[in-house]
Parts: sequence; structure tokens; C-alpha cells
Amino acid sequence: MFSEFAGLIVEKLSNVNLVTLGLLFSTALGSAVVAYWRTVEHKSLRDFFDFAFPAEVILHPSARADVLFWVTKRTIMPFLLIPAGVTFVAAVGYGTHQAIGWLLDIQAPLINGPAGPVTIVIFTATMLIAYDISYYLYHVAQHHFPFLWELHKVHHSAEVMVGITKDRVHPLDDLMNRIWDGVIPGSCFGIWSLIALDPVEIAIFGVNVYVIRNILMMDFVRHTHFKISFGPLNKIILCPHWHQVHHSIDPRHYDKNFGLLFSFWDRLFGTQFVPDPDEDLKFGLIDRDVRDYQSLFGLYILPLRKMGGHVVRPFRRRPDAIAQDRSP
Repeated sequence: MFSEFAGLIVEKLSNVNLVTLGLLFSTALGSAVVAYWRTVEHKSLRDFFDFAFPAEVILHPSARADVLFWVTKRTIMPFLLIPAGVTFVAAVGYGTHQAIGWLLDIQAPLINGPAGPVTIVIFTATMLIAYDISYYLYHVAQHHFPFLWELHKVHHSAEVMVGITKDRVHPLDDLMNRIWDGVIPGSCFGIWSLIALDPVEIAIFGVNVYVIRNILMMDFVRHTHFKISFGPLNKIILCPHWHQVHHSIDPRHYDKNFGLLFSFWDRLFGTQFVPDPDEDLKFGLIDRDVRDYQSLFGLYILPLRKMGGHVVRPFRRRPDAIAQDRSP
């Protein structure tokens, strides 16, 4: 069951890649048009391209680092992250299925027959919530534990936002996030496989949840300079402009707007910041070595060296403490 479960999800993911890519670029283009129409008074095609691709952003060293990082990650990460994410979610889902089924003596699924529309809607909603609270908790941990922050700094080191900045994430950080995804969403998968879904339906509907989440959160757009707001929907869905606040170096914005898709987690846990509609933001880090993160060495190797420092630091004894131990 486990190998079938994982294999079906991988197969479905490969089938929806082109659809997702098309939706990503159409959403980005639509957002650029909306932002331009709202911002610029005297409009022209040339002005639109200047607005959508400003030279000070496109030619910035941070943008160049984003491109190099994106290209190198794309050559290796699909062979690691997609299988890893599927494996951990599927493994926890299978373990949950087996454990609960054994404890409660349940012969799954409890509801026989193909899933109806009500089941699909409830499954989609619960899985979106499971993925989102999982991400929120991990994201908060990234900002509060120095060991995790050294990896997450790679993402926050971008000084301009060029869309593919969304993928400015250290590979180890990506992998750890996939492992964590196995806990809450994986358990949710396992419970659904006991209630009403077989492995084939889990694979199909699970990928659909993944695609819906990626469309709604507009990850590419929220890592641009386009100040897109959803109006009243901001109370439910985290709009791109609110996420851009999370990347701001303004002290008022530190540790705010952690959400991935839903904005109500931040409101519930007191981490929400609502910016003015036209508020300009400056992105990056305030660290003295921020420039070191604008190269492949700084994006791949430097975080690992700094993480190593946090690992060995507790084992280092201060010279005065050693001298005190040696004194009669």
C-alpha cells in the first residue's frame, strides 16, 4: 500500500507541472497589469514594461544571485525534494492508517464506494488547513531558533524581489520543511484513508490540494514588487503585499505575517501586521555580512558553516572556566 500510495502521488505531480507553470505565469502577468493600472496615471506599453521589469530590480546583484541559485537548484532539487516530500507524507499517512486501524480495529475505509462531492470538499478544506498550520508553526520556529534561522536567512537575504525569489530557500531548509510536512498533513492523510478514501483517491485529491494551495497563495507574485491586495478577502487569504511585509527590514515588521495561504493564523497568534496600501518596503537583512549572501557560496555554504557554529558552541568551554577547573 505504501509504495502504491507514494508512486501515485509522484505520477500525478509530474502530470500537473505544466498546468501549474501556466497558471503561475498567467497569474504573474495579470498581477503586473493590475498593479500597473492602479499605480501609473499615464499609461503606455513601454511604461508597463518599465514598471514590471524595473532596471534597478532586474540588474540588482540580489536578482543575479536569485537566477544563479534558481538554475543550480533546478538541476538537482526535483530529484530530491519531490520524492522526499511524498515519502514523508506517505510514510506518516501509512503509519497513521495502520496504527489507528489496529488500535480501533477499523477495516478501512469506513465509507465504501467512490468519494462524493461533499467528501472531496471536506477533504480539500481539512488538508489545506493541515498544510497551512504546519507551515505556520515551522516558519515561526525558523525565526525563533538560531539553528533554523541560519538556513532561513538565505530566503530573507534577497534585497529585491523578482518572483523566483520564492525559491531562494536553502536545499537543507527545503528538505527539513518536507520532513515536517509529514507530521500534520501526513497524519491527516492517514485519517482520511481510514474514513472514506482509498490510495488512488488520496493521490488524486492530495495533488489537487497541492495545486489549489499554490494557486491561491500566489507565491511567485508575492515575491515581486507588485503591491497586490485582496480587499476583504485579506481576512482569510494572505495577500502578496502582506507577505512582502514579512521580508521588510523595518523593525515594525519583524516576525510578522508568517502565514503561507491563510492570514487568520497570524491574527489568531498575534503576529499580523496590516500595511498601508501604498506603503513602500525595503527588503533584506540588517546583518553586517548581508552582502556575503549574494553569491552561490553565500547561499549554499555559508549557512551550513554558521549552523555548524551553533552546533559546536554548547560544547566549547570558556577558557576561564577551564582555568578554574584546573586551579587547586
